[in-house]
Amino acid sequence: MKTIKTLATSTFFALLIFGCGSTADILSTPPENIDTSPLKVSDLTEAEKHNWGHLDLVKDTIPGMSVDKAYAEVIKNRKGKKVIVAVIDSGIDIDHEDLNDVIWTNTKEKPNNGKDDDKNGYIDDIHGWNFLGDGYDEQLEYVRILASGDSKNPDFARAQTEYESSYQTWVGRKTQYDQIYQQIVTANDVLTKHFGKKDYTKKEVNAIKSTEESLSQAKQVAQFMYSNGVDSMTAAKEEINGALEGINERLNFNLNKTFKGRLTGDNPNDMSNKFYGNGNVKPVKKGESHGTHVAGIIAAERNNGKGANGVANNVEIMSIRAVPNGDEYDKDVALAIRYAVDNGASIINGSFGKSFSPHSDWVRDAITYAAKKDVVFVHAAGNDSSNVDTTPNFPDDNVNGKEISDTYIRVGALAPKYGSNMIAGFSNYGKNNVDVFAPGAQIYSSFPNNNYKTIGGTSMAAPAVAGVAALIRSYYPKLSAAKVKQIIMDSGLAIKTKVVVGGDTSNIQTLSDISKSAKIVNAYNALIMAGQMSK
Repeated sequence: MKTIKTLATSTFFALLIFGCGSTADILSTPPENIDTSPLKVSDLTEAEKHNWGHLDLVKDTIPGMSVDKAYAEVIKNRKGKKVIVAVIDSGIDIDHEDLNDVIWTNTKEKPNNGKDDDKNGYIDDIHGWNFLGDGYDEQLEYVRILASGDSKNPDFARAQTEYESSYQTWVGRKTQYDQIYQQIVTANDVLTKHFGKKDYTKKEVNAIKSTEESLSQAKQVAQFMYSNGVDSMTAAKEEINGALEGINERLNFNLNKTFKGRLTGDNPNDMSNKFYGNGNVKPVKKGESHGTHVAGIIAAERNNGKGANGVANNVEIMSIRAVPNGDEYDKDVALAIRYAVDNGASIINGSFGKSFSPHSDWVRDAITYAAKKDVVFVHAAGNDSSNVDTTPNFPDDNVNGKEISDTYIRVGALAPKYGSNMIAGFSNYGKNNVDVFAPGAQIYSSFPNNNYKTIGGTSMAAPAVAGVAALIRSYYPKLSAAKVKQIIMDSGLAIKTKVVVGGDTSNIQTLSDISKSAKIVNAYNALIMAGQMSK
């Protein structure tokens, strides 16, 4: 899960650490009069922050997918067909107030009777399947390769290099975060003593006139924090604690060569045992939230006055728990894809990825199987700021550049500002291996226990596209999976503006240089084109 797990840090901490209808017309290119200046948080209203991915580039000057426009002008009051979207991810809070009415139920299985009623090999798979069992924390794949001790493995040397670099990075990051936390604690203690209370305000801090060194330094820390969107010292401590928790997990689990995370009892290198795990698709650990967020982007109940709206309105989410806190196993992913296909999913979302894949052939065979069964597979491009044409990122749909599926879509991430900075700095890219870009930075969606949060990643861009695919398959069900992919690729907005790539301001390219379609996904256009093609 390395390429989709994001550190819970605000801009403040990042700066400290890293140095600062069928008759309608399809819009093929954006107008020329859109503001392209760099994004500021204050540029977006609260409503836009929570919904920017659904907005329209022309109307709102924000590079969303025109979802709201699609509902208003194309879908209107039409009734579509129910579409099953499988979410292969961490556990999903299927009881969430914004998801509980859109969760798939296997009607052929009788709940909790300990029997395989539908004879599919999975006992009590009521809402999907859990290939992780009770486990969640895992090593990264290259750490597993090193832990095996097999120096003859062709990936062993590359894994060793990756490990040494990554381990030093995360040890250094822990030291930096510990120092930042101590600065915040010290500044808060000084300001609390100065004001004689804990709940001092920004206005009071700004009014401090003293030149006494410790108080002056505390004021500077607080003002820097305020200027970068953190509301209080309490919030700052909570956020840095969350970041430290993620760093410690990386060191204690993901990069720990002796850690044993798998609890299912099977051999992940042996495909002969396919039936392991259990039917509990919910999160098993505090902080296991990724799958819930992804599911909400696709299908959170629309216009119910709660949280955020999902892209698609006729979806049933099939929850398949196969992505741990660490790198997923190829065996789990391959079986998860096949489970989704065999149990009625017509779209699969995969917001996960890794740079080493010992059994990549198992996963590619499953992707091929999905394509043959008319299923769309949407995959996140990854968050390494890398060119995936030259840097491996799995799963993929090609062998030596030759595609094995015509229904696989790989998605890069957009930020909420049209112009040179519209490609999210973390997003992977690739002229041959990234198909399209979609909203992925600063995405507001569901979190476990009826919560909602804003996070970012190509993990958020993939389900946005899966939602568009679901809309097409719902309202134009006769279109094949290959046609759905073609429509998503062809109907996007063609962007001519040169963009900063990989967060590197010296790397300026066009979308045609960094993606196959040179377009950003547009739901309105996609439905118009689907209507035309279905005739």
